[in-house]
Amino acid sequence: WHDAGTYDVNTRTGGANGSIRYEEEYTHGSNAGLKIAIDLLEPIKAKHPKVTYADLYQLAGVVAVEVTGGPTVEFIPGRRDSSVCPREGRLPDAKKGAPHLRDIFYRMGLTDKDIVALSGGHSLVLCCIL
Repeated sequence: WHDAGTYDVNTRTGGANGSIRYEEEYTHGSNAGLKIAIDLLEPIKAKHPKVTYADLYQLAGVVAVEVTGGPTVEFIPGRRDSSVCPREGRLPDAKKGAPHLRDIFYRMGLTDKDIVALSGGHSLVLCCIL
């Protein structure tokens, strides 16, 4: 999600492009701890070098949703990798409240219903960690 969640529908920048693998991006405050997941996916990437990082990260998300009891999400490959990292602050900060969440998610072209669904996903992660 954090790789894809930087998308800006107006400028067509950011998004599911694999750039989160670079230190410049995975060290953003909102990406704390994601280096662990990035590293866990490296052996799979090494075994399947033709798969882009962008597709690998999105497929990992699809699998995560499914194995935690969520719906089956169709996976369509074809994402291109990028080395251009978005500026910090393009992901939502739950501490800033609903207006901020709307600003961030609307920038991605998402709806209030999408905001609720994605916020619920973060609750599931916290529940599993705690």
